[in-house]
Amino acid sequence: MNFWAYLRIIRQTGSNQFQKLKHLNVQEAQFLKLLEHNKRLIFKIANVYCRKAEDRQDLIQEIILQLWRSYPTFDTTYAQTTWIYRIAINVSISFLRKENTRRKNHAIYRQELELLTCDEGELIGQKLDLLYQLIENLNSFEKAIIILYLEGLKNKEISDVIGISESNVSTKINRIKNKLRSYSNT
Repeated sequence: MNFWAYLRIIRQTGSNQFQKLKHLNVQEAQFLKLLEHNKRLIFKIANVYCRKAEDRQDLIQEIILQLWRSYPTFDTTYAQTTWIYRIAINVSISFLRKENTRRKNHAIYRQELELLTCDEGELIGQKLDLLYQLIENLNSFEKAIIILYLEGLKNKEISDVIGISESNVSTKINRIKNKLRSYSNT
């Protein structure tokens, strides 16, 4: 049984289910009891930071995963609840930052796409769709380079991100452009 299966058992059942988990090693069993005794605390924190059920479930999993990773180094001189609160709150804040950044980026890209299609008309929208279709034919490395290029990054910046030389970036961009042209001519 893996960690996520334990998590499902904890979510769905009460502490009497620990009798069924006798095959666990001592550390796993102690950790599961710790989670069982403090699951309301974890759920409460997740509820405060996430209103959507899916986000809340993701956050709970992130919190429990971080608790599991930190469990071997838990200092018993501190109260368990203090340790859980500290980890849960830090994970929640990080989760919220990542989620907000992802949502902002998604909104910005959606607005840019709407501006392109609305301001320039149907023709630009069709050309943009065609460009995306052509880019789909590239391998993942080429896609990364062309996306960075289309975002307006300089060759030096692309080389820093991708990890190849600046001259290699120039060569790759020219080859990718030629590839896209050949795809569009077929």
